[in-house]
Amino acid sequence: MNKIYNPERAQWKTVLKRPTQSVSDIEDIVNSVFREIKAGGDTVVSSYTKKFDGVVLKDALVPSVEIEESSALISNDLKAAIQQAKNNIEKFHKAQKTEKITVETADGVQCWQEKRPIQKVGLYIPGGTAPLFSTILMLAIPANIAGCKEIILCTPPNKEGKVHPAILYAANLCGVTKIFKVGGIQAIASMTFGTETIPPVYKIFGPGNQFVTVAKQIATKYGIAIDMPAGPSELLVMADDTANAAFVASDLLSQAEHGVDSQVILVSTSKTLIDEVEEEVAKQISDLPRKEIAVKAIANSKLIFVEDQQTAVDLINEYGPEHYILCVQNEDFYLGQTYNAGSVFIGNYTPESAGDYASGTNHTLPTNGYAKQYSGVNLDSFMKSMTFQKISKKGIQEIGRTIELMAEAEGLQAHKNAVTLRLDSLK
Repeated sequence: MNKIYNPERAQWKTVLKRPTQSVSDIEDIVNSVFREIKAGGDTVVSSYTKKFDGVVLKDALVPSVEIEESSALISNDLKAAIQQAKNNIEKFHKAQKTEKITVETADGVQCWQEKRPIQKVGLYIPGGTAPLFSTILMLAIPANIAGCKEIILCTPPNKEGKVHPAILYAANLCGVTKIFKVGGIQAIASMTFGTETIPPVYKIFGPGNQFVTVAKQIATKYGIAIDMPAGPSELLVMADDTANAAFVASDLLSQAEHGVDSQVILVSTSKTLIDEVEEEVAKQISDLPRKEIAVKAIANSKLIFVEDQQTAVDLINEYGPEHYILCVQNEDFYLGQTYNAGSVFIGNYTPESAGDYASGTNHTLPTNGYAKQYSGVNLDSFMKSMTFQKISKKGIQEIGRTIELMAEAEGLQAHKNAVTLRLDSLK
């Protein structure tokens, strides 16, 4: 593992660099796929499914019989676990509902704000090295609470042309309206333009590899909204001597096993803890089924020692981690200055895995430093805030002259006239 002691602030960007390709490196490929799918629809989608997933499909739509069969293919224990996670996620996201806000800004001028659902949303669920059925809970549950009418799901098929039964079960449980066996860039492009079978959506959600992330960003050029640039997973742990080294190591590895381009970082004010965590990582990694992936990800990891708490806080905010675990004695100091993080996990008994599955918070979070600008997925992600106003005769008389003066000053005579005509009618 890469140990770094007291890096100079001028070096922080280099030290904290993510192991990802730049958009420019892969956007040509993404643009090419987009152009082809826009022109050729289902035929092109099918060819890419054959190329990347190694399977020929007659129809990308998952039939109802496969969805129904999925229930019998997973254990009752897993069903119970999914249900408990669903309950907790529902509780947390239902609590995010807000009431209509009404204000009379002036006599006779009433303004209010209401939230309305995005009617058509698309969910991308990775299925490559791991079937992330938990992400369905994180996306479909708030989509349903929000009241979205169409919830489309795309996920890559396996070599047999099937979708993992846990994905189908969770999707059905959470109210997904249509499921398609389509992955990668072609899935994002299909939901952007629509094909003969895959309907277009207004907003696309979900994590993916670097190609999916860039594809989502390209989709915005075609009038599609996205949740955020959510790419390869990352974790930063801040720990001092009060932390449990075995726990910290397990958290680092929990993200390292996501993919070879994942990144994990430990920041500590204790050299002893850094050494202990390094030993624990070496010990625990040997027993992992996804050891090969974790080993490659760990090669991108950093163990960073800093002398004091303030330096640690500043470095963490500079990085802006997707997941941020805080195992320190002085929690309040760090929390009070935490500005850039997707989701924060506090204390020795709060593993990042809890947020991934069952605590209730959402695990679809901004990566690659986007936590500086983006929130993680929440109920509002599936809604729009709409404003309304209703002005009485008295109200237009109250603010009309102000509107006239401002419109005239901007040289917009028609704007002024729209008010003047109304005022004159009331004389």
